[in-house]
Amino acid sequence: MTQLPDPLSRRDRQRQTREALIFAARAVFSEDGYHAASLERIAREAGFSKGAVYSNFDGKSALFLAVMDQNLELAEADPRHPFEKPSNPASTGWDVAEREGYPLEATQGFALATLEFIASAARDETLAPQLHQRLAAVLDRYDAIARKARPDDETLGAAEVGTLLAALDQGAGLILLAGDVMPDPAVFTAGMRRLVDPARAAAEAGPEA
Repeated sequence: MTQLPDPLSRRDRQRQTREALIFAARAVFSEDGYHAASLERIAREAGFSKGAVYSNFDGKSALFLAVMDQNLELAEADPRHPFEKPSNPASTGWDVAEREGYPLEATQGFALATLEFIASAARDETLAPQLHQRLAAVLDRYDAIARKARPDDETLGAAEVGTLLAALDQGAGLILLAGDVMPDPAVFTAGMRRLVDPARAAAEAGPEA
């Protein structure tokens, strides 16, 4: 007699439901924005009722934070070292999400939704601390890049260099969102390198830099 596979445990079913809701939420937030997105549509896109959302998340803000957490995990899985030559010279910060199956348009759409969420959450006593935790995680990622690439005689601390890297990287993203203008990848990379290790950046750029 053929033995049937064990049915999914309740924990496994809940995990799959959460993952489906997060995936659907990212798509809906990308299309509709944070404020206009409805939990009814998110649940429908995931194949569940609205009750499934509230069974797994406290509300829309909690679901949005869960999507942000997933995005942070994707970014942490592929950190960019300023002095490593990219396999694709035209690669940008959007490529990680695109390789995971998120088109550029959807990535930009979610970035715009994130700006909506930040503007709202920063004024909310409950959400602001949770938002700050995510922003701290973003800065930690840049700090790690700075610690790995900065020279021993750098007078600025790794956290300070990391903050400058974050400002350049995230600022370039804002320019892209606001004006659909992306800095030339070569110029952007040169700027990152100069922040991390100015002497090495000048040496590798050559006499014409």
